[in-house]
Amino acid sequence: MKALLLFTNLIWFFSFINTSCDGFTQSTSTYLTSQFFSHLYENRGHWMTDESKDGSDRSAGENIAYNGFDQEFEYSRCLNPKEERDLVLKEDQYSIIEKRPAWQKILMKPLKFIRKTIPKSTPQPGTLILVRGGESLWNVNGTFTGWADPDLSPKGKQECEHAGRLLLQQGFEPDVVYTSRLKRAIHSSWVILHEINAIYLPVYKSWRLNERNYGSLTGLSKHETAKKVGVDMVQAWRNSIKARPPALKKSDAYYPGRDRRYADLSDDQIPVSESLMDCMERTRPLWEYKISKDLKKGNNVMVVGHGNNLRGLIKLVDGISDEAIEDISIPTGIPFIYRFDENLNPIQPEKDYLTQVHTSGIFLEKPGLLKMALEQEVETKANVPGLLREKLESSQALRTVTLEQSLLTLKQEQELAKLAELNKSMFPGKIENDLESRIQLEPAQVLSNNTDTSSSPLEDIRGFEKPANANAVYEKGIPNIEALPPEVIIPGIGKYQKPNEPVVVLIRHGRTPHNNLGLFTGWEDAPLAEDGVEDAKDAGRILKRHGFEFDVVYSSWLNRAITTAWYVLDELDQNWLPIIKSWRLNERMYGALTGKSKKMIANIYGEDQLKKWRRGFTIRPPPVSSYSFSYPGNDFRRIKYVKDIRISWTETFCRSIEKRSFQIHRKFPKSESLKDCMDRSIPFYTQRIVPEAVEKGKRVLITSHENALRGILMYLCDIPEEAMNDLHLPNGLPIVYNVRRKCITLLDDGSGIDPMEIYDFGPAAKYLFRPCELDDDFFKDINNVVLKFYKYFGINGNWHALNIVIALLTLFRQE
Repeated sequence: MKALLLFTNLIWFFSFINTSCDGFTQSTSTYLTSQFFSHLYENRGHWMTDESKDGSDRSAGENIAYNGFDQEFEYSRCLNPKEERDLVLKEDQYSIIEKRPAWQKILMKPLKFIRKTIPKSTPQPGTLILVRGGESLWNVNGTFTGWADPDLSPKGKQECEHAGRLLLQQGFEPDVVYTSRLKRAIHSSWVILHEINAIYLPVYKSWRLNERNYGSLTGLSKHETAKKVGVDMVQAWRNSIKARPPALKKSDAYYPGRDRRYADLSDDQIPVSESLMDCMERTRPLWEYKISKDLKKGNNVMVVGHGNNLRGLIKLVDGISDEAIEDISIPTGIPFIYRFDENLNPIQPEKDYLTQVHTSGIFLEKPGLLKMALEQEVETKANVPGLLREKLESSQALRTVTLEQSLLTLKQEQELAKLAELNKSMFPGKIENDLESRIQLEPAQVLSNNTDTSSSPLEDIRGFEKPANANAVYEKGIPNIEALPPEVIIPGIGKYQKPNEPVVVLIRHGRTPHNNLGLFTGWEDAPLAEDGVEDAKDAGRILKRHGFEFDVVYSSWLNRAITTAWYVLDELDQNWLPIIKSWRLNERMYGALTGKSKKMIANIYGEDQLKKWRRGFTIRPPPVSSYSFSYPGNDFRRIKYVKDIRISWTETFCRSIEKRSFQIHRKFPKSESLKDCMDRSIPFYTQRIVPEAVEKGKRVLITSHENALRGILMYLCDIPEEAMNDLHLPNGLPIVYNVRRKCITLLDDGSGIDPMEIYDFGPAAKYLFRPCELDDDFFKDINNVVLKFYKYFGINGNWHALNIVIALLTLFRQE
C-alpha cells in the first residue's frame, strides 16, 4: 500500500511541475496513469481490500481517486481565449438556412458601425432547452457507450417523441439546435424536430457535445466489468469528477481517430479517455462562443445531448461547484428549461414549477411519469391488442405530425401515467425498486440525486443486475451506367470503397401525396408519402452499394427534400454530415395554382392556358395574395432565416401599419416562371456550392425538387432553354455528375434492366446523357505533359505555355 501511495504522489509531483500556460496540467502523465490503471485492473486482488489512508470508510476504488489521481487528472488546455474562440468558430458546420452574400456584408459594415454607436435596448435573451437523447440500444444491453455509435432503441424514439409533445404543449419553439456527432443524439434531435414540425431549423453538429469517452471501457458490459474489477472500482471511474478510465489505444476498435466524422480534429483533440471534468471542459468553449451568443441574440436554443455534457452546461449556467455537480441528473424524454435576464443570468423558477437541487432550470414534466406511461402502454396493449399506438400510427400514415395529433398522443400518455400511479398506490410492492417512484411533487419541488431517475448518468449500479434482452417514342439518349463495385474484401484495407474524387449527386425528393394526386405543390410543405419514403431509402441503398461517401449535403427548406436527405444519409450511416438548407433550392412557386389539381386548373382557365403555364419557360401563373396562406412571406417561422432577398418597401409599409410597429418584409416570390426558378438555383450552385465544396474536392449530395434540379442540370449539361420543359426527373433516383469527366452517370441497381426502360426522362434525355468529355486516358496524357514540362523547363518554366498545351490537348480530346 505504501508503494501505491508513493507512486501516486510521484505522478502528482511530475504533473504539478509540468503545468501549462493557463494553470491546467499537461497530459504527459496520462499514459503513465492509464498504464497504472491497467496494472490495477490485472492485479486487482492485491488492492481491492485496502483501507483508506485517513481511516474513512471509502472503498478502495474511491480511495484511488481521493489519494492523488483526481488531482493529476486535470483537463489539458493550452490555448488563450482568442485561439480557443477561433478554433470553435473554425469547427463551424452550422446547417444554416442562408447566408448574407459577401457584397452585402461589405456594404453593411458601415451600417453596423453606426448601429454600435447608437444606444439601443438589449434584446431579451432566448430560452435554453436541454434535452437528453433517448435510450440507445447499448443502454438496453447495459454497455459502456461513450463515443461508440449505437442508434436509438424503440423506447428511446418514444422518449424523444414525448419530449417534442411537451414542447408543443407548453409553446416552446426553438430557433437553432445543437447536438453531437453521435447517431443517437442526431436521431433524437430529428425525432423531436419532426414532432414539432420544425426539421427546417439549422442544426449544429459538434464533437464537443459528444458523450464522455469511456476509454477502454467502451463496448464492455457494465455487469461483466463490475464482476471483474469490482463495483467500487467502476463506481470510482464513473462518479469521480476527475478520474479517467484506462485509455484507448490507437489500435483499438473504438478509437475515434479512424472515424471520418472526426477528420477535422487534430490528434490532440481526439480523446482516448475522459473524466467527467474533461467532458464538461470540452463543452465549455461551445457554450461561451456559440450557444451563449445565440441566446443573447434572442434565439431559443435547443441542445440535444448526452447526460454528462448536459450536466456540464448546467454547471456553467448555474455556476455549480465540482462537488455539487454530482447531485445533478438529467432524465431522458423530459426537456429542462432555462430562462435568462438581460445579463444572461438564469432566472429562478416560480414556486409552481418542478426544479432540481442547485439549479434554476425547470422540468416540463415530473421525471418518471413517461417511464410509467410506457410500461402501462405495454401492459394495456397486451390485454387489449391494437388499442393504442397502432391506431395513432395509422393516423400518421402520411409521415406528418399535426399539432392536434401530438397533443392527443401526449394526453393519452399522461392518462396512462395516471393509471400507472393508481396501480402503484394499489399495489405498492409491484414497483418498490423503481427509483423514479421516490420523487414527490410539491410547490417549488427540488430534486436531488437521492431521487435520481433510472436514466441518470449517475444511476445506481451497485447491484449491476444483468439486463434482459411510361413508354416514349422520342430519342432517349444512351446513359453512362456505373457498374456495381466488386463484392470483395481487399486484404489490409477492408471492404471496397469508392475512390475519393469530387462528385455531385442530385436526387429529386421522394413522392408526396400531392404528386400521387396530381396537385401543384410548389412551396407548399407536403410530406413524403409512404412510397416516397421508400424512394428515398432506395436511393440511399444504391448509393451505399456503390460505396459513395459525402462531405456535405444541400437541400431546400421544404420538408419533403430535407426528409429525403435524412433517409438517404440514414441508409449510408452518414447522418452526422452538415445539411445546408436554402430557399434557393425550393420548388418553383406556382402562385395561385398551388394546391389545385391540373384538371381543376384546366376547367377554370382552359387547357391552352394550363399548357402555357406549365410549358412556357418565361410565363408566370397568377400570383397569390399577400394575405394568402400559400404566400411564403407569411411563413413566419422560416422567413427570419432569409437574409439574401431584397426588401419589399410596399409590404414593409403595409405590415408596419398592421402591426403598429416597424416591420421589415422581404420580397418573397408570389409566382414564378421556370426561368425565375432557375435564376435562383443556378447561381446558388455556381456561387455557393461550387466555391464552398466542388472546388475544394468535396463530395456533394443535393436533394431538391424537379425544377430547381432542372436548372442545375441545364448549367452542367448545356441544355437549351426550349428543351427544359421536356426534361423529366424521376423521384428518388440518384443522378451522378462526375466533376472530373464532366458527364452524367446513372448507377447500376443490379437488376440487369436498362434504366431507360424503367425511368422516363422525357425528350430532353439526349442532352442529359452525352458521352463523357474527358476519360482516364486524358488525365494520363495530362500527367505525362506535366512531367515532361518539369523535365525540360524545371519548376520555374513558362506556365502560360503549359496551360496553352493543356487547353489544346483538352480541345483535341473533345473533338
